[in-house]
Amino acid sequence: MKKMLLAATAVLALGAPAFAQETLRIATEGAYAPWNFLNDNGEPAGFEIDLGNAICETAGLTCEWILNDWDSIIPNLLAGNYDLIMAGMSITDERLATIDFSQNYFPPDPSRFVAAPGSDLDFSALSGARIGVQSGTMQAGYAEANLAEGNTIVSFSTADQNMADLMAGNIDTILADGAYLDPVVNASNGAIEYYGEDVLIGDGVAAGMRKNEAELKAQIDAALDMLKADGTVDALIAQWFDGMGPFFTE
Repeated sequence: MKKMLLAATAVLALGAPAFAQETLRIATEGAYAPWNFLNDNGEPAGFEIDLGNAICETAGLTCEWILNDWDSIIPNLLAGNYDLIMAGMSITDERLATIDFSQNYFPPDPSRFVAAPGSDLDFSALSGARIGVQSGTMQAGYAEANLAEGNTIVSFSTADQNMADLMAGNIDTILADGAYLDPVVNASNGAIEYYGEDVLIGDGVAAGMRKNEAELKAQIDAALDMLKADGTVDALIAQWFDGMGPFFTE
């Protein structure tokens, strides 16, 4: 499994960490802009990287970033290969059966359908459609549970592969997070557009962790409380999501 480690030294703002380790190992996909991606130097960047580093600074920890493919990101958390997931992951009942989450740091984000202009699909009652989703996402789970009858659900390892097949005409539509789709649609010069009603799934985006990690959960939530209260979270959302928000401050 390909991994990339990147350490960022944090200021010990809160004194000695309550977390048993002084280094917080955070896994991210590095392929889901603007949440997380690799910059021109091949280093993790994006909203969650900046927020994760701010969490470490506030909590008095050192961040170590680990790249992991989306499909195996939860299994490798459970195997102890890292302590936290920050990868555009929404809180869902299905995931809560296996892992725990911090409080959310991005509110529930409507999922949306995109397709080429002039699509003749009836998005109020999809039938005969090839629907692209990223495997292991809440959209994939929703599609399999609610859209599989009469349609073909096509799963892709990454969001980029999903979008490439839509552009190539190999699938008819994509169901994905609105916050991910917005910049893609805006940059497409009319090559794709939104269709149908928003689909509400999940309880917002948060950091995933193993169950029974009470000290870690408390420390992450305490840091997020501070970063929400001082406007840091809203400022990072506005920076990375084209002025979106504010959500956590008035």
